[in-house]
Amino acid sequence: MLIRELSDPRLHMIYVTDVRVDRELAYADIYVSAVEGQGRSKEVLAGMESASGFIRRALASRVELRVFPRLRFHWDPTPEHADHIEQVLAELRKKSETKKEN
Repeated sequence: MLIRELSDPRLHMIYVTDVRVDRELAYADIYVSAVEGQGRSKEVLAGMESASGFIRRALASRVELRVFPRLRFHWDPTPEHADHIEQVLAELRKKSETKKEN
C-alpha cells in the first residue's frame, strides 16, 4: 500500500519495521525507517502523519475490526544501528586477516 497507493514523495524508499497494537485496539504504533537513514526521519514522519487518515481508512476497509486503532508513527533507528555494527565487524575481520598474513 505504501508503494502503490501513496504518492507523497516524502514516503519513497521507506519501510515499516514493526507494528505494535495495544490490547484495547486504541492505538497502533508503527515504526518506520528509510534507506537513506536518520537524515530523513523528520521528513518521513511528517509524510506519514500527513497520510495517516488515508492509511487508516484504507486499512480499516481491508481489516475487519469493530474499532480501528489510531495510528502513531515512530522512527526506528535499528536498521542504521545494525548497519553500523556490520561495518565495525567487517573492519575487525579485515584487520584480523591482515594480521594472519603478516
